[in-house]
Amino acid sequence: MPATVLVLVETINDYLPILEHQGFHLILAPTPSERAQAIATHGGQIKAVLTRGPLGLYAEEITALPQLQIICVIGAGFEHVDLQAASNRGITVTNGAGVNASSVADHAMALLLALVRDIPRADAAVRRGEWPKIMRPSLAGKHLGVLGLGAVGMAIAQRATLGFDMSVSYHNRQHRSDVPYRYCSTPTELARASDFLVIATPGGIGTRHLINKQALDALGPNGFLVNIARASVVVTADLITALEQRRIAGAALDVFDAEPQVPDALKTLSNVILTPHVAGLSPEATQATVELVGKNLQAFFVGRPVLTPVALPPPTQSEHAS
Repeated sequence: MPATVLVLVETINDYLPILEHQGFHLILAPTPSERAQAIATHGGQIKAVLTRGPLGLYAEEITALPQLQIICVIGAGFEHVDLQAASNRGITVTNGAGVNASSVADHAMALLLALVRDIPRADAAVRRGEWPKIMRPSLAGKHLGVLGLGAVGMAIAQRATLGFDMSVSYHNRQHRSDVPYRYCSTPTELARASDFLVIATPGGIGTRHLINKQALDALGPNGFLVNIARASVVVTADLITALEQRRIAGAALDVFDAEPQVPDALKTLSNVILTPHVAGLSPEATQATVELVGKNLQAFFVGRPVLTPVALPPPTQSEHAS
């Protein structure tokens, strides 16, 4: 009997035949109401869940899925998946770290270029029949700071150095001896060394609010910030104030605290570019992501190790399922 997979992700429908052809039975539930209904109606037969970090899977939902054995997360982040609840039940969790790195890095550089060169305002001016001669900085010779030097951060750094003749520094959980970039010991030190600061670190408790007023002040009035990671890495109120007071030059954001809601203050600022969490979306990345999910599911259900496991906390005995 084929395993039933609950699909909570809303952007991969064109590639779901990959999983169907592998014999999995899919239940699509991309909206909150459909999600609740699917769990209530089919909870007893669902053995796998396909989700994204911001969509997550919560403890009460895991409890309502007694047959659940594996949670597959698209993308690197799994911040709203209750790893403790999964561990307590012995449920495997996988992610897709690195699969969409090229797409995310492309989007980060596109945002940086559009922001620094003020492309959206120039475009709007021409459409209004205006012809402004706006003097904007070049990227060549500037210093890029990358917060989080994983697969995405590396792809951004390579584009910056090889494509735009920029120098790169980074801050990571630990120093990397295998890269030619300068290591900064704190996010604030990285911001101080940077003309442009790109956030490419995972979300979660370990990276929450790494970029605050102190770091933004270190970036300074000529500095630009790009976030294609998770909004939780930045104190949004501090960012808005810094933008309003021009204590930084501008920001480009693909991620927000309460998606799809975006603070009105950000929408009204002329030194901000906003995109709807689409950095990782490309046909190439989406196909590769779903293929990886399929490989993880196939491996799991025939008793082989999954390809991209997420480390889980030890189970808590008081909650451990009997």
